[in-house]
Amino acid sequence: MIASIAQGLHLSLDERDHLFRLAGHNPPTRGSTSEHISPGLLRIFDRLTDSPAEIVTELGETLRQTPLGVALTGDLTRYTGPARSIAYRWFTDPASRTLYHPDDHERISRVFASGARKIATLRGPGSRAAGIANLLLDQSPEFASLWSEHEVGVGFDHAKRFVHPELGVLELTCQALLDPDQSHTLLVFTAVPGSESYEKLQLLSVIGTQRITQRSSPNA
Repeated sequence: MIASIAQGLHLSLDERDHLFRLAGHNPPTRGSTSEHISPGLLRIFDRLTDSPAEIVTELGETLRQTPLGVALTGDLTRYTGPARSIAYRWFTDPASRTLYHPDDHERISRVFASGARKIATLRGPGSRAAGIANLLLDQSPEFASLWSEHEVGVGFDHAKRFVHPELGVLELTCQALLDPDQSHTLLVFTAVPGSESYEKLQLLSVIGTQRITQRSSPNA
């Protein structure tokens, strides 16, 4: 509850820690395992009302999404446990792949395997990153095969192709803003003005809001 209050008030880490001590508790850890989003990153995020955007951890755990982001990919903050990591879902839940164009799946698998190796090596054997990698080695033959190739530095293209259940393929450009202190990244998705994907994104801003409202209705 204290963490939620601190985040809701857009407190800095020092202010958050002070609040915890006032309440008689030890502050949470800082650094790569912290889920406290910096006030500056939140201020930028809060202004992105007309774009799909999300804030993610280095493990690919979604902490915040704009309403249009939820309309595009669904609520990615609902997951718990290892499934909070998009890389874990990618290799263990086939349904997670339906969000992305089939022609991109092979590349995405390589990116996630490469990223998992990088973070697990950076954080060490006892880290959460290493724990997720070990789970995937046990549960996913595809991940184990890619892991054995020892690829590093495989990244995403700026252009991403999402497959929306109602609008079809949307070709969007992803811009990333990194907060190095917290290892959080703000991802913002945009479309080229005048393009078909731009028109679909405008339509999504309408039907997405309606679908969210329907889902929240007890009679939906």
